[in-house]
Amino acid sequence: MPEAVLQQAAAEMLDWHGSGMGVMEMSHRGKEFGEILAQAEGDLRRLLHVPEQFHILFMQGGGLGENAIVPLNLSRGGIVDFVITGSWSIKSHKEARRYCDARIAASNAEGGHLDLPDPSGWQLSSSASYVHLCSNETINGIEFQELPDLKALGSSAPLAIDFSSHVASRPVDWSRVGLAFGGAQKNLGPAGLTLVVVRDELLGHALDICPSAFNYRTVADNQSMYNTPPTWGIYIAGLTFQWLLAQKEGELTGVEAMARRNAAKAKLLYDAIDGSSFYSNRVAVECRSRMNVPFFLADESRNAAFLEGARAAGLLQLKGHKSVGGMRASIYNAMPLEGVQALVAYMREFERLHA
Repeated sequence: MPEAVLQQAAAEMLDWHGSGMGVMEMSHRGKEFGEILAQAEGDLRRLLHVPEQFHILFMQGGGLGENAIVPLNLSRGGIVDFVITGSWSIKSHKEARRYCDARIAASNAEGGHLDLPDPSGWQLSSSASYVHLCSNETINGIEFQELPDLKALGSSAPLAIDFSSHVASRPVDWSRVGLAFGGAQKNLGPAGLTLVVVRDELLGHALDICPSAFNYRTVADNQSMYNTPPTWGIYIAGLTFQWLLAQKEGELTGVEAMARRNAAKAKLLYDAIDGSSFYSNRVAVECRSRMNVPFFLADESRNAAFLEGARAAGLLQLKGHKSVGGMRASIYNAMPLEGVQALVAYMREFERLHA
């Protein structure tokens, strides 16, 4: 989380804008929270340049919940194509099989999830209700640098993307997207808030078994307040949207500024890894994630020592996911360049001492 956002939330904890109550005490139907919700939605639309034909929904259930909610709303019980690129798209495919004919159009599993399958080779179904992909795989460190153009691939199906882990880190080409969803807890706010951005024409097709609170049409018609929304999460995300809109890098502002900043942070870390025989990153260069950088020590018996020294240096949560091993640096929007510089300096010192 950006430090400025945490400071503002702390200052307003007991009294939001002179209302005499904190956000967690407010009625979600009250005027005060109505202002918070309206500004958050408007700021997010400006930040991500969301076209008017898309609805912005604030929901609950996280990305894993959306793995069920998306097919419940969009599949119509028919065929859905999945592009498998790592752990999260595998989970999405497995969950969707409960509600539709979930087919694998492409997969990078044979290569160990270290690159992206070429879109020209995707086996897309002619009658798919939608095509699902995870645009940034946190565990495997893979990211789509450009979203596929399904129309150019001969498909009329809308594209549904899980952009949980890199939302607001780079612009979205909405002309290629039908629906985007993500948990807020990587780049936007605390765990508990889920963001859904969905084209208007995709509403109103939910399966009969879809719970009312998860029906996109119902949520949209009730301005994300059919059930009690995650008020604190929306408030914190709203502060984060304001922080992001105010960011500048040269002539760029907002999400474009963050894209330039994130590219610079990632380059610094990848250059340090690639310039060393002591560390390695196994992901194909053209699809390396800007947000999640997995790396391995040449001598993995030194992993524990590396993590212990990192903790002593104030560098935390660097242990890689148990399914992959090694190390993983997650350098989300709120991580400043100085944080990456500190990690690179530590890596070089550790190499000097142990190579």
